[in-house]
Amino acid sequence: MYTRKKFEELRIRSAGIMANDKRLQRDALDVLVRADRHMWIHQTTWLGEPILQFPQDMFALQEIIYKTRPDFIIETGVAWGGSLLFYASLMEILGGKKVIGIDIYIPPNLTKRLGRHKRLSRRIVLVKGSSVKDAVIRKVKKVVGNSKRVLVSLDSFHTHEHVLRELKVYSRFIGKGFYLVCGDTIVEAIPVQRHRPRPWGPGNNPKTALRQFLKENSRFKPDKEIENKLLFTCNPGGYLVCSSD
Repeated sequence: MYTRKKFEELRIRSAGIMANDKRLQRDALDVLVRADRHMWIHQTTWLGEPILQFPQDMFALQEIIYKTRPDFIIETGVAWGGSLLFYASLMEILGGKKVIGIDIYIPPNLTKRLGRHKRLSRRIVLVKGSSVKDAVIRKVKKVVGNSKRVLVSLDSFHTHEHVLRELKVYSRFIGKGFYLVCGDTIVEAIPVQRHRPRPWGPGNNPKTALRQFLKENSRFKPDKEIENKLLFTCNPGGYLVCSSD
């Protein structure tokens, strides 16, 4: 039987070896690309609402939230609201304050469904509009105030230009030790999704925006320990931790 310390050392070492197994990584990417034709990443729900993310990525976010205990979580791209409920559940357990969801399209029936979750619903703030518009940013600032205990997850419009603007804007909300997650960086590594046409693809996507952002901003660096353990992830290189206030 391992001690907990020895188990953690073994786990982290094994994850590093797995991350360096190039053949395994290629096989995992191939599975992801093939399964995407069958809406694999759309198959998970939380409290009845779809989460458009891999469970592996959501568990990674759970670990980050448990470790950092943010007061606020900001998510750009609401979709069906499952991830907002997931974050609100964790905040309810761990004692955080609010989860802010931003989207250009928030239908009344979504607001109504999220409102059925009693105490969890009171933790969710919905902001309608583009995540990079001044009016939306002002609303977010009004909720967050001066707190830097903030986790940001960017998962909205995935063009290079839009994501780079999001990175520049929302990185300012984050203090030392807290995380900025740039979603769907995997777009750079996969073929054009002809079954789901999008205005982004290889050469124009969150990963290209992230590369430029990291060249210009020394406050953030990828957390490889988190990524190493995932194998399947939509966010390679996208789990960023802030090193200074």
